This record gives sequence, C-alpha cells and structure tokens, in this order.
Amino acid sequence: MSDESETVPSPTANDAGVAFQRIDPVDPATDATAGAKPNLTVDATVDAKRDEIDEGLARLDPLTKRPRVSSVLVCIIAGLLLLLAAAGVWWLGVRTAQGQNYDDMVFANLDTVMPAAPMALLRLFTHTYVVIGVSVATGVAAALVTVMRRRWWLLGQLVLFALLVFAAHMLKYRLPRPVLVNTISNPANSAPSGHTLLAAAAGVALLLAVPRVWRAAAAMYAACLASLVGLAVIVGRWHRPTDVVMALLLVGGLALLVLAGSRVSGMDAPGSRFSSAGVQIVASVMITAGVVGIAYASYVIWQIEPGLELGARWAIPAAVSSSGVLIVAVCVVVCGLGLALRQLTAAPLTRLGLVGAPPAPPTV
Repeated sequence: MSDESETVPSPTANDAGVAFQRIDPVDPATDATAGAKPNLTVDATVDAKRDEIDEGLARLDPLTKRPRVSSVLVCIIAGLLLLLAAAGVWWLGVRTAQGQNYDDMVFANLDTVMPAAPMALLRLFTHTYVVIGVSVATGVAAALVTVMRRRWWLLGQLVLFALLVFAAHMLKYRLPRPVLVNTISNPANSAPSGHTLLAAAAGVALLLAVPRVWRAAAAMYAACLASLVGLAVIVGRWHRPTDVVMALLLVGGLALLVLAGSRVSGMDAPGSRFSSAGVQIVASVMITAGVVGIAYASYVIWQIEPGLELGARWAIPAAVSSSGVLIVAVCVVVCGLGLALRQLTAAPLTRLGLVGAPPAPPTV
C-alpha cells in the first residue's frame, strides 16, 4: 500500500474482548460542518412539539393552564372585601369627628410614646430616599426574578398591578376631607399614603414573582417592609394612621384581583408544582395573628370612643398603641392572604399527578 493512501479506522478489541472503533480527531479546517449555524428548523420543530404537548395536557386537565374556578372566586371576593374595607377605613377616619381626633392624637404623639429601640429603625425610614430606594430595589428584584423564570404572563400581571396602584395613588387628589375638628395635622386630604403604597406594592410584587421555595420568606419580608414604612410616615408626620391603613388595604385588594387573572406562564410550570409546608404554616400564622391584632385594636378604639369624641388626653396612650397594632396587623393579614392565594393560584393540585401529596406531619 502506498504512503499516500488514507488511514482507515480499524476495529480494535479491549481486554474484555469487546470490539470498538478508533475514531481519528476531526480537523476543523477540513470539516465541512465546523462552525455551522444551529439548525433553526429543528429548534422550531421542538418548540412546536412542546406547545402541542402543552395543549394536549390542557385538554386532558385544564388545571395545567389555569387555576381552579373556586380559587379565582376566592381571590375576587377577598380582593373586593379588602377594597371595601379600605373605603370603610377612609370614611371612619375622614368623615367622622372621632376618626379625625383619633388620627390627630396618633399623628402628634406616636414619636413620643414609641420605645427607643424601634424608634431608631423607624427614623431611618423617615428619609424619603431610603423608602424610595428600598422600594425600587425590591420592585426591580421582582421584575428580574420574573424575567429569569420566563413567566411572561406574570410579568404582565405585575405591570397591571403597578398601574392599578398608581391609579389608587391618584385618589389622594380626588377625595375630599371636611374639617370637622381643629387638628394639628394638615387639614388637606392625604389618604392614601403614597410611600406606603409604594413599599407595600413592591413587597407584594416580590411575593408574586418568586418561586414556591421563597414565597414564605418573601411574604414575611413584605410585611416587615410595609410595617416599617407605614409607621415611619406617621413618626415623620407625613401621614395619619387612616392614610396608612387605607393604602395597605388597597394594595392587598388590588393584588388579589390581579391574582384572579393568573394563567399559563403566570403559574408555576407543570411538573414543578408541589404543596409547601412553609407556605401553609406561615400563611396560617400570619392570617390568624393579623385577624387577632385587628380585633384587639378595634376593641381598644371602641373602648376609648367617648374620649375620641371629646379629644380627651386620657385616650392618647390607647390611641397610639392601638394604631401601631392595627398597622402591623393589617400588613400581616394582607401579606398572609397574598401568600396563601398566590400558592393556590400558581400551583393547583392536578389530576395528572403533577403535584406531590400534602406534606405529612413530622414523625417523632
């Protein structure tokens, strides 16, 4: 055989007697396929097949594409109740003399009654750039998480949520505030609180954006951020308690209404849906604690109502303490409801077995 003849790969045998073929390395300079562009036709075919599979799953089990109708109804009803509660809080705080006196007592005395330890933290959030900076960073994080997860429908929901919150902020310039009593605070309307709207909306947006394993932590973060900003705007004498509570309820109601429109990529991907013990425990504790706190604050306010009507000084300590409890409790309830209903709409239990069984209690 001549020296110019090509070398042909020949079968060889290993120690076990199994034949294999030696493959010479490919020279990129002579290989016709080197540096070739990806086959876009194959990619398009794969995407089409995936869409076909998704459509087949949706026909077999609609819960792969949308939440249960009962979950949607719960979101709508709970959202409307929170919006009605916001309207009720505004009416009681603005359209009654007792409400205006209550707001004025807390507005003038919260910074003098609050203990020193939490006051140092609240003072930090009396700077506008801190509130805006933290809120914007939280909102940007929510958007980035949504994009990284490729949840495009959810991104649209977050944009709609932001627009609705901005529209709610415009109520400040439309709602009247009659002067029923002489007050220390500015007699002009200031409800709802714009800073509280921004902070609470950013925290709730992060809660809606993160995957299941981070939802409980995001709910607690959102409640803490909204509570700090809600109390800080009163300490800084920017807003009254009515403004803060109304803003929190508006954010919660709008978020739940947006959740009612969850579809396709606004939900967890099929195959990654599992029940979560963390979500169940944290949501249950937050909702229960929040309801108890609201009931306690309402009872205290009812007890001091005669003093509120007269603007009595003896009602000031109870008014201040009840306002702090009420604001924190509303934050906790709003974030707890958001956590529970986000999990409910994002990961419905399906007949296809895409979701694991509910978590069993730990064994001793």
